[in-house]
Amino acid sequence: MKKAISLFLVLTLICSFAALLSGCGSEPADGSSANAESAGAPAETGRSVLRVAMECAYAPYNWSQPTDADGAVPISGSADYANGYDVMIAKKICEANGWDLEIVRLDWDSLIPAVQSGQVDAVIAGQSMTAQRAEQVDFAGPYLYATIVCLTKKGSDLENAKGISDLAGHSCTSQLSTIWYDNCLPQVENADIRSGRESAPLMLTALETGEVDFVCCDMPTAQGALKAYSDFVLLDFAGSGDDFTVSDEEINIGISVQKGNTELLDAINAVLEPMGRDDFNALMAEAVSIQPIGD
Repeated sequence: MKKAISLFLVLTLICSFAALLSGCGSEPADGSSANAESAGAPAETGRSVLRVAMECAYAPYNWSQPTDADGAVPISGSADYANGYDVMIAKKICEANGWDLEIVRLDWDSLIPAVQSGQVDAVIAGQSMTAQRAEQVDFAGPYLYATIVCLTKKGSDLENAKGISDLAGHSCTSQLSTIWYDNCLPQVENADIRSGRESAPLMLTALETGEVDFVCCDMPTAQGALKAYSDFVLLDFAGSGDDFTVSDEEINIGISVQKGNTELLDAINAVLEPMGRDDFNALMAEAVSIQPIGD
């Protein structure tokens, strides 16, 4: 009898120790932890929330607003809500995978470091899929194809410009750390390139106040600006033979995730790949139509 009791105790201890090693059954069989969502794993490995970073100040890609009108999503740690094209794309990705969406508002230069460190799972913020960025993050997409254009003011001597040659010698700026500022403005002969601006709204303010003669951006940003500023004029040199020279990687807009996070990358691409240029443009047109006038 004592031998039987002893054997029972030994077996009980062995089972208890094994349960401790296995996490008492609290982890999925594939070894992902209860914190799988912070590691960026897809739904089937435990994700419930997708944390997406954006500026929330880059209409029509993304902006902040005071209410949840037009399907806006709460901004983490804020009383504000986020909306725009990037939010619409993020919602499609989350709906397809059964995830909740959390929007994190960050400055432009903080976006890639945030996804690298795991502070957020993805950046959906109008980022070009450049080779330099691809060294730091993995890109899903594209989720938009954006052409390069310029904006000037009505009544300026650039209002009827037909190509970038007509911009020569004029003052200009754009947003810092973008292909608009780093790659496009230097292509204008003798351009008076002023200091770059930290955000798209500040870039547009420089044009509105007359600090510069023109700004360079992509078509969606220009479309949003035309809605907000009635005295702006779009300069689109496509097909003129006198346009900016850009590569596909510079105008293909992608979603960045942490290097090596293939599960999340594949889950996002599975949503984007069936969509085409027309789908993206239609969704962007919707974003422009609901963009607040003052943004």
